[in-house]
Amino acid sequence: MIIDNLEYNTEREQLIIPEYGRHIQKMINYATSRETKEERNRVAKAIIDVMGNLQPHLRDVPDFQHKLWDQLFIMSDFKLDADSPYDKPSKEVLQARPEPLGYPQNHPKYRFYGNNIKTMIDVARTWEEGDMKEALVWTIANHMKKCFLNWNKDTVEDDVIFEHLFELSDGEINLKGRSEDLSASSSLLRTKKRPSSKKTKKGGRSRKRY
Repeated sequence: MIIDNLEYNTEREQLIIPEYGRHIQKMINYATSRETKEERNRVAKAIIDVMGNLQPHLRDVPDFQHKLWDQLFIMSDFKLDADSPYDKPSKEVLQARPEPLGYPQNHPKYRFYGNNIKTMIDVARTWEEGDMKEALVWTIANHMKKCFLNWNKDTVEDDVIFEHLFELSDGEINLKGRSEDLSASSSLLRTKKRPSSKKTKKGGRSRKRY
């Protein structure tokens, strides 16, 4: 019966690059099995042409042919012995594990400030003393106060912000004991009122709902 000859994907060979489909994979397996290098080269070039026709929008992309040849050897599990116009990819290099990514250093003690504040503080530490650095430092301190208030809606003394700034700058930025004050909490937390979405009745007056 015909049903006895059906193939299920679970019984088939796993595709190395599924985007090319099973027919391309079978063609590569066929090329790998050829006995002479001359025949393997001929079949490999034909496969490259077919792979290129599947992606015509990439024909003008630099190194497109190089990419196709790399994929050809990868799909053969690096078993295809054929001549390539490019250096053959290395199985060891492709399968090597990448180096761990360096994640930004968090400061869990003051996480409500965020990493951007720490970056701004580090930049301010590199600036020469003067009006520009002074303005930047006070801008940072006011933003720290705003971040603190967003995390804790209660008021916060300026001395607390100055102490945190001193600590996060490793003691290089010191506003403690200064006579100037930071912006008032009410000013930092002030938000713009959103325009009302209520439709007014004819005549221009809206009816209140209780």
